[in-house]
Amino acid sequence: MNKFEVVVIFCPDLSTTILDTEIKAIKEKLNSQSAKIISEENWGLRDLSYSINKFNKAFYRFFQIEASGSIVKEISKELNQSENLIRYIFIKVKNHQELPTKLNYEKK
Repeated sequence: MNKFEVVVIFCPDLSTTILDTEIKAIKEKLNSQSAKIISEENWGLRDLSYSINKFNKAFYRFFQIEASGSIVKEISKELNQSENLIRYIFIKVKNHQELPTKLNYEKK
């Protein structure tokens, strides 16, 4: 199993209910593909560095997972279908960073 850090960015105009549903769906996709979620952080509503699809803010969610590369490929295909997801990235790491992350400290 490889270690990945995942950041997903959602549209800023989502209600809390829809956002929670989207996050729950991502977790279910990961679990159904035998990926193990080590931890997660809610980075909240943050400014984007540049405008994406006319949005200047977005909701960020950070995950640390363990999964095989083929699973990441399958999950990426499914994530591409979400209308509420602006961007996502899977980054393969040797070791997960210590939590809470610096971004989580800045939010408070």
